[in-house]
Amino acid sequence: VIRACQKLGVRTVAVYSDADKEALHVQMADEAFHIGPPPVAQSYLNMDKITEVALEAGAQAIHPGYGLLAENAAFARRCQEKGLVFIGPKPEPMEAMGFKVKARQIMQAADVPIVPGNVEGIQDLEKAKELAQGIGYPVMVKASAGGGGIGMQIAHNEKELEQAFKMCEARAKAYFGDPSLYLEKYIEEPRHIEIQVLADNGGYTIHLNERECSVQRRHQKVIEEAPSTFVDPDLRQKMGAAAVRAAQAIGYNNAGTVEFLVDPEKNFYFLEMNTRIQVEHPVTEMTTGVDLVEWQLRIASGEPLTLKQEEIGINGHAIECRIYAEDPDKNFMPSPGKITRWQVPELEGFRADMGVYEGYTVSPYYDPLLAKFITWGETRDQAIGRMIQALESTVVDGIRTNISFHIAALKSKLFREGRTTTNFIDQLKKEE
Repeated sequence: VIRACQKLGVRTVAVYSDADKEALHVQMADEAFHIGPPPVAQSYLNMDKITEVALEAGAQAIHPGYGLLAENAAFARRCQEKGLVFIGPKPEPMEAMGFKVKARQIMQAADVPIVPGNVEGIQDLEKAKELAQGIGYPVMVKASAGGGGIGMQIAHNEKELEQAFKMCEARAKAYFGDPSLYLEKYIEEPRHIEIQVLADNGGYTIHLNERECSVQRRHQKVIEEAPSTFVDPDLRQKMGAAAVRAAQAIGYNNAGTVEFLVDPEKNFYFLEMNTRIQVEHPVTEMTTGVDLVEWQLRIASGEPLTLKQEEIGINGHAIECRIYAEDPDKNFMPSPGKITRWQVPELEGFRADMGVYEGYTVSPYYDPLLAKFITWGETRDQAIGRMIQALESTVVDGIRTNISFHIAALKSKLFREGRTTTNFIDQLKKEE
């Protein structure tokens, strides 16, 4: 975000907690303001403090990044009230997509395919059992107000449903303040494929092809690529058109992503819409030549979108690996601590978006994402080869990282053959 601002000649102001005073974004920004102690409720989720600092610094706009307040409609509305531009969509589309049951209802009305299941939140276990019988096991129990894989559980039979319902209800209430749940048919061997969209403030909307995000641990993405090995031109056109319909149905503006589950027969179903920039957006930038964050800034400043759908092609192949401070040998447990050595190579077709440096201490308070490694190649094999070279040339001491997992994944027959369903990690363990 700071790089895109620098490119456009826009001055930047960073905010930071006690835990982040040495963070890279603090060093890169033109100015930086302290906003509180490490716990996010007292710093990065403190709307009053953040808007107060923005006004004190003379800022005109706030970019929320891709966590914490990024999809918080109340914060977007607070920015509006304070005369600040929220670099993202208006509050209304965020609200529409923030509640998964409401989102399913809107998508159904807009002729966007949804996973078979109920379209109203429930809090009654007996009702859930009745619904599950109608849908057919296995089913996925989900939090109505959920996201990020929180409050989700698979049930293969009624006994498992009872356990899943209680667990998801408790987590939904704790994390989202709303205990209501809904049930969906569990799609066996699915792929998680998403479509990037851009929409200006006048409603003109285009899509920028798909990203394959099926390699996940604990429902969170780890490896992403564009284009998907599974998507053919006909499916791409259908999914792209559905994503545009989805965005227009809620009056979406700015950059967003419509996420789909795709079954082995290439039937696709709406999963959710992320009303913000995605962590994996660089693979789309590398294959389309479009700077998505720059367009976020341009749209937020009132510029019309000048890109035409027919101008969006696919140039080569790109892969992103998320580098986390975690131990893949211990079920990806976080590994905070001081980075005593950090050496990342400079290679052709390789981009590293990093949030850390040698000597930096990784905090236990936040998501342990350290960097995003992105490679581009004329072919998928070339992109894979460049990524393996980049990963094997990277040296990190002082903490554990998931680099060894990435190398094993990319070298596996499963990945090479493009067999990347959402249970890839389990299959990889069996292959080993």
